[in-house]
Amino acid sequence: MAHATTAPDHISSVSVDPQEMANFAAMADDWWNPDGKFKPLHIMNGARIGFIKDNLCDHFYRDPEAPLPLKGLRLLDIGCGGGLLAEPLARLGATVTGVDALEKNVKTAKTHAEQSGIDIDYQHGTIEQMVQAGQKPFDAVMNMEVIEHVVDPKTFIADCAAMVRPGGMMFCSTINRTAKAFTFAIVGAEYVLRWLPRGTHQYAKFIKPKELTAWLRDGGLVPGEIVGMTLNPFTNAWSFSDDARINYVTTAVREG
Repeated sequence: MAHATTAPDHISSVSVDPQEMANFAAMADDWWNPDGKFKPLHIMNGARIGFIKDNLCDHFYRDPEAPLPLKGLRLLDIGCGGGLLAEPLARLGATVTGVDALEKNVKTAKTHAEQSGIDIDYQHGTIEQMVQAGQKPFDAVMNMEVIEHVVDPKTFIADCAAMVRPGGMMFCSTINRTAKAFTFAIVGAEYVLRWLPRGTHQYAKFIKPKELTAWLRDGGLVPGEIVGMTLNPFTNAWSFSDDARINYVTTAVREG
């Protein structure tokens, strides 16, 4: 007897790794559980939102203390997942588009935004599809905790850069390819503390800062400072430092 087949939940793409998509599909229902499989992102969210807000306000001459400091800015969140980053940015006044290659993630994000009364344009797709479709570039592109999961990071960064308008910005955060990162981000987080399912990260896909900055330049952007992110395991709070041996974040600007 022939068995029915179903279409994959994710879009086939040069930037999409099927195994990575399978891992995230298994966790998709847990996005908004602060003690679930995405707990590390919930903990990180305060720090990264503050970093994004402060840099956007500085770059676009906004008052960070205003009720809606990002009002009028169009932001793109690549690999938006369940919307953990997109929703807080929308609450700050930004007009947010979120795109994810995993349909299950998009459905989760849409449902939560509707329940929260937040208007966000969530799209099931990939960054290269947006480029090929000629979508209008954005004031800023969020590329946060995504690049270490794609097949071709150099091409992925080039496509992300193409969606940054002249004078706009890109934000990138990822994990460095170092022994310390292997020890803490994989052995510690996945095997000892079990904050993440085993196999969430692959050491070979971690990105050295010099690689990322070179790809950003190749994409026509001017890279900013590399800033380390450090987690205090006792307070579960992230802080910024000069130590970029595990997590780090950076910005890049398209001149114009």
